[in-house]
Amino acid sequence: MIDKQKGVRMRVVLGATAGLLLMPVASLAETYSLTVDRVMIDTGDFVKQGIGYNGSSPGPVLRFKEGEEVTINVTNNLDESTSIHWHGLILPFEQDGVPGISFPGISAGETFTYRFPVQQAGTYWFHSHSGFQEPDGAYGAIVIEPKAREPFRYTRDYVVQLTDKHPHAGHQVMRNLKNMPDYYNRQQQTVGEFFSDAEENGLLNTLRDRLDWGGMRMMKADVEDVQGFTALINGKGPEQNWTGLFEPGERVRLRFINSSAMTYFDIRIPGLEMTVVQADGNNVQPVTVDELRISVAETYDVIVRPKEAQAYTIFAESMGRSGYARGTLAPQKGMAGEMPELRAPARLTMADMAGHQGMDHSGMDHSTMGQDMSVMDHAAMGHDMDSMDHAAIGHDMSTMDHAAMGHGDMKPADSADPFYAPGSGLLPTAANGGRFLSYTDLKAQQPLYPHREPIREIELRLTGNMERYIWSINGVTYDDADPIVLQYGERVRFKFVNDTMMAHPMHLHGMWTILDVGAGQWNPVKHTVSIAPATTVYTEVEVDAPGQWAFHCHLTYHMGGGMFRKVIVEGAPALEQAQHAETVLNEQGGV
Repeated sequence: MIDKQKGVRMRVVLGATAGLLLMPVASLAETYSLTVDRVMIDTGDFVKQGIGYNGSSPGPVLRFKEGEEVTINVTNNLDESTSIHWHGLILPFEQDGVPGISFPGISAGETFTYRFPVQQAGTYWFHSHSGFQEPDGAYGAIVIEPKAREPFRYTRDYVVQLTDKHPHAGHQVMRNLKNMPDYYNRQQQTVGEFFSDAEENGLLNTLRDRLDWGGMRMMKADVEDVQGFTALINGKGPEQNWTGLFEPGERVRLRFINSSAMTYFDIRIPGLEMTVVQADGNNVQPVTVDELRISVAETYDVIVRPKEAQAYTIFAESMGRSGYARGTLAPQKGMAGEMPELRAPARLTMADMAGHQGMDHSGMDHSTMGQDMSVMDHAAMGHDMDSMDHAAIGHDMSTMDHAAMGHGDMKPADSADPFYAPGSGLLPTAANGGRFLSYTDLKAQQPLYPHREPIREIELRLTGNMERYIWSINGVTYDDADPIVLQYGERVRFKFVNDTMMAHPMHLHGMWTILDVGAGQWNPVKHTVSIAPATTVYTEVEVDAPGQWAFHCHLTYHMGGGMFRKVIVEGAPALEQAQHAETVLNEQGGV
């Protein structure tokens, strides 16, 4: 009898506590309205119909305050279903905006109301998670003002939102990639490049190299899946020249957001150093660099201090050097800084292909490769291909016997950045020879979680079939995959092994990702982590968000091609369950 009464009292206390926690503070409750519309997008190179918010693409910058309870009414003016995902925000899973996982979606003509507490500060963004609406223009920025004073000073504050706008609609791009994976590759090797390579590396080595790549039905130029785009800053193409004003000597905060469908950007501002102060919305120990690479879906906040009354060019080259975004910092409108030239196109190397055993090369004619891969002696290559650990890297690529691979004397140099394979053609270097930001430069300003050992490790091999343009995890696409099941309260270690020759920005919804850079409790906390070809990257997650979540590559057409998982978090404590029940009752009009 006593236990029964105690149980009743506990349920009453839990219910009352949940009600109090869910009750919005009136002074901090804000309501916002968004419409989802057909819009015209003018890039300066072409005009196309797309999708935007409140009549434009990109949509408005949403400005929240840490600690407020937001209500966002989203009205769908399209003739198709839509959704909005609040990228990087920590919120209840029902508010996460992923059709089929967190909610059904927003039907044509309907208004859906999102409600969630703002539990963080920093720079984030929002976008559609329906079909290919995001590359068609359905994206915008989020800026969250912190409760406490920030640990860095600035005078001006600008969002710099990057995207790659293509003349083709998103569904058409995907259809073309399915029909011909290199449909949009405009940087294929030329006869002239063959002769220049032969002069530098020798005719025999160059012939062997071309045969090897041809036999694998891949190209050194397979750095970017989609080229032929116009890169935009805040919706403006290079010739439209988005401009942010400053007074000499001011500290200017630039909030870089990469909202591209497929494009990594290398960002520099000739004449100015950039001090990185935030990564993915979280404060980091300041690090000053000359250039940084921003993967799709990442954000970086930097401080620059222009001292001269002149124009400075914000120059963002695509990683494959197929295009660029351009903007300007200037003391007055109408000014333009000097435009740097695009650097030579990036080329993959055999170091980037070291993980190619994860690619499905069905139908490959090995006889054209100058070697029989089915009987290749991997011992002669200095490693066991079946068990090699690419992050440790488990072997010394610089001393690998490339003659056994048909590459003569080619020996890649050691990598200065452990997040790239030694000898990778994607290894970033600053245009001025200065410092290029590495993940290892990122250290948390303050630890978000107590440092502790993970309970278990989950290996996720990033795999694919380029011939059929199918992308997968552990060789299985989303439609055929079981969910990843996590237990509330555990810390899980993820081991990402990239068995493809493409970089993949992996994004876990709903929970923070702790990137292992070897800094222990100071490891940076992110929402998106880029996994370069032929590398292994470790992350850890504090499993503190019950519900169902999406986990995927943020390259739009890789996600659409199957590199996607559902994550289910089980075992939420009683208080979390009580809060969830209270939320459901409120939404259903209960008391």
